[in-house]
Amino acid sequence: MKANDDHKKHLTAKERIDKFKSVVPPVAARFKKPTLQQQTDEALENVPRITNETVAEHREEVLKGARRFKYPLEHSKHKIVVVTASLLITALVAFFIGTSISLYKFQTTSGFMYHMTQVVPFPVAKVGKRYVAYENYLFELRRYIHYYHTQQQVDFASKSGKFQLETYKPKAMQKIVDNVYIKQLAQEHNISISDDEVRDALGMLRVQNRLSSDKELASVIHRFYDWSIDDLKRELQQELLAQKVAAALDTQTSAKAADVLKQVKAGGDFAALAGQYSDDQATKGNGGQYTDTAIAAGSQEVSPVIIRELARLKAGEVSSIITTPTSFEIVKLLAVDGSGKYKAAHIELNFKDISSYTKAQAKKTDVKYYITIPESTQDVIPASKG
Repeated sequence: MKANDDHKKHLTAKERIDKFKSVVPPVAARFKKPTLQQQTDEALENVPRITNETVAEHREEVLKGARRFKYPLEHSKHKIVVVTASLLITALVAFFIGTSISLYKFQTTSGFMYHMTQVVPFPVAKVGKRYVAYENYLFELRRYIHYYHTQQQVDFASKSGKFQLETYKPKAMQKIVDNVYIKQLAQEHNISISDDEVRDALGMLRVQNRLSSDKELASVIHRFYDWSIDDLKRELQQELLAQKVAAALDTQTSAKAADVLKQVKAGGDFAALAGQYSDDQATKGNGGQYTDTAIAAGSQEVSPVIIRELARLKAGEVSSIITTPTSFEIVKLLAVDGSGKYKAAHIELNFKDISSYTKAQAKKTDVKYYITIPESTQDVIPASKG
């Protein structure tokens, strides 16, 4: 061992350099740039091999990374839906609460609230088993407000204006309750109003007011009542139904008209019978002859239904009983000229007002009101039984 150490100590300088080169490559060799082929070979050695197993492993890694984003996104979407639904329900509940307070506590009559009641059937009363829509009440009340504000310059914000409105409110309520009674009676007796009857009434109204067209009529009713033609038709239909129900229920006047017609058919003097029985004070003293001596379509004095009946008669003939909106009538055609204008006489027997029957209906019907009725209404509207 000692001999070897001594041998190392006695190596010449050249031997030591040669020995170092054999262990450590030269610096130039360590920094020598590899050739292109060497680089390509080295790169290909590092490329992973693509097999079915490596593809499956890569796909699973991709999906695993995506799942980290998928489940939080689904959770967020569900949360958004829940929050949105909650806010919507809260808004709707708040809206309905606010609307209910405006209608039932403050009894707001604004256009917005009126349109709301047209969409949502808020009840204002209950008549028997039938609810009365708040819209019906505002329909009647707003007509009154518009007319007196625009045509009579009534300030409903003033003390006197508020008093006037409070006075009318029970009448408006009574009217819509009576309308329910009328519909009940009409249903019981199988009574209805046809479109033709409404058109006749519309035409009669236009003629009576000397209006040339429906467009002009629409302008007038909009100015006076803030109504459309459809609103007017709605009102006319209700009025006609009331009149038709009254005619059907007034059996006493109907029997009287039948008796008068029997006398006429038996040869009785038409003029004398008109003077004796007719309720038309303007014509009964003249044998029932219409003051309009040239009756034609569009007459302001004669109902369209009577004109249609006159067109079927020959001179000297007498009609059967005709039911007009307010009376039972018997007409006699006296003459007709070449232009289709008639000369005629009539016997008019007015039937009882519909109120005779709605009051009787009210006595046997329970009524409940959902708005506060002023003290003064007790003289107009029966106390709530509900």
